[in-house]
Amino acid sequence: MGLAILLGIFAVGVVVGMPVAFAMGIAAASAFFYEGFPTLMTFQRAMAGVTVFSLLAIPFFVFAGEIMLHGGIAVRLVRFAAALVGHIRGGLAMVNIFSSMLFGGISGSAIADISALGSLLIPVMKERGYRPEYAVNVTVTSSIAGIVIPPSHNMIIFAVAAGGGISISKLFLAGVVPGILMCVCLAIAAYVLAVKHKYPAEPFPGGAELARTALDALPGLVTAVIIVGGTLSGVFTVTESGAFGAIYALLLTTFYYRSLSWRGFITAVTSSVRTTAMVMILIAFASSFAYLLALYQVPAKLSDLLVTISDNKYVILLMINVILLLLGMIMDMAALILICTPIFLPIAKSLGMAPEHFGIMLLINLGLGLCTPPVGTCLFVGCAVGKVRIEDAVRTIWPFYLAILGALLLVTYVPGFSMWLPGLF
Repeated sequence: MGLAILLGIFAVGVVVGMPVAFAMGIAAASAFFYEGFPTLMTFQRAMAGVTVFSLLAIPFFVFAGEIMLHGGIAVRLVRFAAALVGHIRGGLAMVNIFSSMLFGGISGSAIADISALGSLLIPVMKERGYRPEYAVNVTVTSSIAGIVIPPSHNMIIFAVAAGGGISISKLFLAGVVPGILMCVCLAIAAYVLAVKHKYPAEPFPGGAELARTALDALPGLVTAVIIVGGTLSGVFTVTESGAFGAIYALLLTTFYYRSLSWRGFITAVTSSVRTTAMVMILIAFASSFAYLLALYQVPAKLSDLLVTISDNKYVILLMINVILLLLGMIMDMAALILICTPIFLPIAKSLGMAPEHFGIMLLINLGLGLCTPPVGTCLFVGCAVGKVRIEDAVRTIWPFYLAILGALLLVTYVPGFSMWLPGLF
């Protein structure tokens, strides 16, 4: 009965449009009250969830990404990408995807990726004869590279949801190859469609221009090197590397590029505070919610249920992916990481799956949910930026869905994509 109250109130809250964090908090408080626990326990568990030192890395990652977004780094990355891959058929789509791979590795945010790159590239793609929905679809689906390619604050959330004991630096490394793989799959889909619709290729600007744009973009790319490299080398903790990355991004855009205005700085600070507050509230109430799920033995019961359906490792992983895909269509990504990790990670471990491998599978899966209706945040933002109706975008986005699903299946069933690079270290 307690579990029914917990899940029932949470479901009703989500259906009526209540913020997910508050829906989890009210559901947890109701279940605690039903079980006879002090209501104060809801807030005690919530505070325990956010008093984790590694969570300090999140505001630094978010702030560094916002500074990059408002400091002109995206423009330089687009110029470099255009010089490098713009001459391929459907060149601007390739520029879009490659820019997302580079900028996502700096900002760690899909929404920042769409806001920065979409506003730059979608209008240009329209002018060059690309269909508006094609431009939006490329931008939306490639933006989730920032979730998988480090540094990503979602990886921090996963590590916390897993209960600690997971090396964040190892998780960072595990995301590199799958992130590149996903972008390659998207580039193949974009190229096939570009050939079909006879989209143009941009002229190759020459080796000198390629070298110039690469040198111009290089200082921005060093931000990711500081954050990831500092963590891997052991010079910094994850939190310290995030702080150094944020300081470097601020100094770079203020004194080297001189492209960060006072208004841009205020906007970056405001957006960072708002995003961090939302994430922390979500983590807090999700901790109370996850505590009750463990109390009611939901992970063990679900594991037993999956085993009764099939004892085949590959079938169970497929079922987990399907469940995550369906949940990703109706719920926010951060909330699902916090809810689903304690449930499915023990099952994945029992199948011999490394926690880092499962984490990357989870992030790609839920990242796809950001691009799907009815609650696809990236899809909504991309359509707003590109001034395209959601129905028109969804009608033609399926080749890109298939590309991401192909990458997801490869990452799920071939551990080497995720674990090869961490194995080197």
